[in-house]
Amino acid sequence: MPVITNIEDLRVLARKRVPRMFYDYADSGSWTESTYRANEADFQAIKLRQRVAVNMENRSLRTTMVGQDVAMPVALAPTGLTGMQHADGEILAARAAERFGVPFTLSTMSICSIEDIAARTHRPFWLQVYVMRDRAFVERLIDRAKAARCSALMLTLDLQILGQRHKDIKNGLSAPPKPTLANLINLATKPRWCWNMLQTPRRGFGNIVGHASGVGDLSSLSAWTAEQFDPALSWSDVEWIKQRWGGKLILKGIMDEEDARLAVASGADALIVSNHGGRQLDGAPSSIAALPGIVDAVGSQIEVWMDGGVRSGQDVLKAVALGARGTLIGRPFLYGLGAMGEAGVTRCLEVIARELDLTMAFCGHTDIRRVGRDILLPGAGVPMRR
Repeated sequence: MPVITNIEDLRVLARKRVPRMFYDYADSGSWTESTYRANEADFQAIKLRQRVAVNMENRSLRTTMVGQDVAMPVALAPTGLTGMQHADGEILAARAAERFGVPFTLSTMSICSIEDIAARTHRPFWLQVYVMRDRAFVERLIDRAKAARCSALMLTLDLQILGQRHKDIKNGLSAPPKPTLANLINLATKPRWCWNMLQTPRRGFGNIVGHASGVGDLSSLSAWTAEQFDPALSWSDVEWIKQRWGGKLILKGIMDEEDARLAVASGADALIVSNHGGRQLDGAPSSIAALPGIVDAVGSQIEVWMDGGVRSGQDVLKAVALGARGTLIGRPFLYGLGAMGEAGVTRCLEVIARELDLTMAFCGHTDIRRVGRDILLPGAGVPMRR
């Protein structure tokens, strides 16, 4: 196993091992990618206060997210096409998360199905859903989540229409992928990936093919997905989802205080401050910049989490200091998965936990649940409250 000291090491290795079209799918933003870059850059601008002569013994990163005990305030975000970063990717990531003690969220647009994950894990996981035009499909998806003992449903609100990602267009990413000469040449340079993919039958969209009306194979999937994301999504649909599900509901994609108040009024259990990793509205603020205002607006009424730009345990600590009860990581675990499979996801979580633990101690704290804005250097990149 190569020596991995940080998430960047995993990213570099994943770029070598994953076919270009799938690596670029995970590691890209929309249009100019300014929001994608800001998600990381704004974290780096925030500076920490180092404290000394403080008892650093008996440190704890444990906390809860929607009532679930977690080893640290981190969950694996829902990411589409995870199973194309590495064969059986969702299964491998779910196993790594389960063993480490953090939640795993399965995307509706996953390669492995809900049933695949349930059969190969022991603890409940979370399912992410979109509101599709085909409401019957959404109902069946929710019923399948109940049967699989999923403990929370995560409703993504910021994908009513698709943002344009230039790299995906240039790479010919589609369902099924276009076998262009450039793609075939690139695949020939990834023998490990190709060999692993040949060993698994899971190469389609497991939650959709065979479950959505009229979608029996990959050839019919592309047209279905192109027309299914519902631009008419409204808060009444959120209420419908909540009633149909009946369990813990998490709303993902909140970037505005008014929307945060509406999320509270919907009765959701948590909201996630997220700009979809910079993959939707380019030019939107970073998630960490939007976080303090939303925490101030609704943080006493609902759990506020954040997603976007987290690349280290220090980023997790900064988000917690600004009021987040939890964070989600997408690209970091995908880098680990693409680099080394299940072991890479585990290594990603180990790196983040180690960085979080040490940084918290250097800032004079021993309990993640007691971390506040006092660990941040005032004015040094700290987002202003609105």
